[in-house]
Amino acid sequence: MAGTETATVPVSERDGAREVQLNLVKSDERARVRLPTGTSAAIRDVIALIRQVAEHESTVLILGESGTGKEVAARAIHDLSPRRQRPFVAVNCGAIPGELLESELFGHEKGSFTGAVASRKGRFEIAEGGTLFLDEIGDMSPTMQVKLLRVLQERVFERVGNHVSIRCNVRIIAATHRNLEESISRGTFREDLYHRLNVFPIEMPALRARRGDLPLLIRDFVAHNLAEGRGHVEISPRALMALGEQRWSGNVRELANLIERLSIVCRGRIAGIGDLPSKYRPSDWIPDLSSPPIDTVSLPALSESAPVFPGDSEESTPQNEVTAVVGKSTSLAIHKAPQAVADAAVLPEAGLDLRNHLLEIERQLIEQAMARAGGIVAHAARFLNLRRTTLVEKLRKLGIAGGDSTTED
Repeated sequence: MAGTETATVPVSERDGAREVQLNLVKSDERARVRLPTGTSAAIRDVIALIRQVAEHESTVLILGESGTGKEVAARAIHDLSPRRQRPFVAVNCGAIPGELLESELFGHEKGSFTGAVASRKGRFEIAEGGTLFLDEIGDMSPTMQVKLLRVLQERVFERVGNHVSIRCNVRIIAATHRNLEESISRGTFREDLYHRLNVFPIEMPALRARRGDLPLLIRDFVAHNLAEGRGHVEISPRALMALGEQRWSGNVRELANLIERLSIVCRGRIAGIGDLPSKYRPSDWIPDLSSPPIDTVSLPALSESAPVFPGDSEESTPQNEVTAVVGKSTSLAIHKAPQAVADAAVLPEAGLDLRNHLLEIERQLIEQAMARAGGIVAHAARFLNLRRTTLVEKLRKLGIAGGDSTTED
């Protein structure tokens, strides 16, 4: 009997052990949650709000321009919430005609309208116990706004063609790229519905407001494309700088589309400025027609699992992230010496005058750059990665034509 009592674990201890085990499971689940990518202050604020609201049942309204990742934020809220084991159902209210949206949301009975050949559950029923994400809520018709308001207030709805009320238990997350307060002023959105939805607003920042996140976003998109069977691609530092200057009207979605294109066009190599569509190239960029650009050299032995942006840290500043070297092989390609210079780096048997030898190499390279740039000093300076004023001084020292120019090129 005593032995039995010794082997018995008190109920409180069993419950405590079970609670610890459940917490470990929850921690493991949350580790797999896909949060918005980035370390900028703007996106860190968004992630903090997502974590705060996820544990509660509050209705969330996600605002922001098209393509900023509103659905990613909505899924993260669901995946971090107590409803994570139940469905996450997304509906684009702007993509479904008004006359069909009611059936899509609430379902319909057989014969309730032309084409209703069978009864069908709506998204509210499918999402029971989980989360219903209503994207582009600002495009919903006034009639549907009234019906949605009733569901939010009473938590009941009816299928089209049936008057039996169905109770629902779903969490609502809505999103829109529109300014709903302006829509209220124009009379296209109901103010009472707005206040029902706007319990916990989250503003998704535009990509141009967090350019420092570009390297991390590109890394994620490269990995995604690789998983989808497209090629591995790396972005040269010069191309990355050019991307950092864009306005990104399509935001993260536009960047994702660009990286998908580059993963097809530049499979297994570094994408340079010349590989970017013309709208992404600097206005003063001049293609080198005589030889392939240095920053688009093919990668000799590319590891498709290699990270695109190694060394990124959460403390990186936007400027450091934008100017970071992209991939280990990129820096090797950029600093790869031309063959003529490599041949010149051979010590003769009799020795040489190093100072004069280096000056002669410098003279030849500068003359080549000036010839390639058509005598325009500013363009030649870019070929040599020099400031214009530095090149002007070298031209004067070496007595090369163009060094006396004082006008802007």
